Amino acid sequence: MNKHTRLEMLTRLRAHNPNPVTELNYTTPFELLIAVILSAQATDVGVNKATDKLYPVANTPQAIYDLGVEGLKHYIKTIGLFNAKAANVIKTCKILIEQHNSHVPENRAALEALPGVGRKTANVVLNSAFGQLKDDQGNYFIAVDTHIQRVANRTGYAKGKTVEETEKNIIKNTPHKTEFFFDLHHWLILHGRYTCIARKPRCGSCIIEDICDFKDKTE
Repeated sequence: MNKHTRLEMLTRLRAHNPNPVTELNYTTPFELLIAVILSAQATDVGVNKATDKLYPVANTPQAIYDLGVEGLKHYIKTIGLFNAKAANVIKTCKILIEQHNSHVPENRAALEALPGVGRKTANVVLNSAFGQLKDDQGNYFIAVDTHIQRVANRTGYAKGKTVEETEKNIIKNTPHKTEFFFDLHHWLILHGRYTCIARKPRCGSCIIEDICDFKDKTE
């Protein structure tokens, strides 16, 4: 791709889905934080089924902490790695209670200090819950998961062998950032989830097939 086809790709994705949102169910920054922690190596559908039962019972740091690890497992046992995730969530709730007055911090360093929270999770929370696109130094950031890694590389939008490299090149290659960057994460992840799928991309129904570098190629 070149700068012209990248702009065309973004324009088409926006026209197709002008107001994209995460498919995780949440109503507060804390609910989103917990949902994203639970979503590692799990589907959003699976996480939503668990949190739809959990959040009516406990949806604050104190309420979930009061459940304890074993109590929390009861609600998330259908999610992969639920033992480790339960332990991390309870530890995270304890830190939020003791160090952040039960509020989700709005900065990367504090978020990444929470158990189970890495750069991707922090980026999702900062972007979706707090509307942040730049860090304290004014640098753009974007959460890159396996879907975005695949779409960015396969289409030619941004190449990168690691998620860090892909994130860097997505930022570098995105034109008119103030116009497109807020929704870019959701456009790419939804495109990867439903069209540019891992095993066999659905090129015939893809709105960017004619400008995609992957056209007429096999992996």
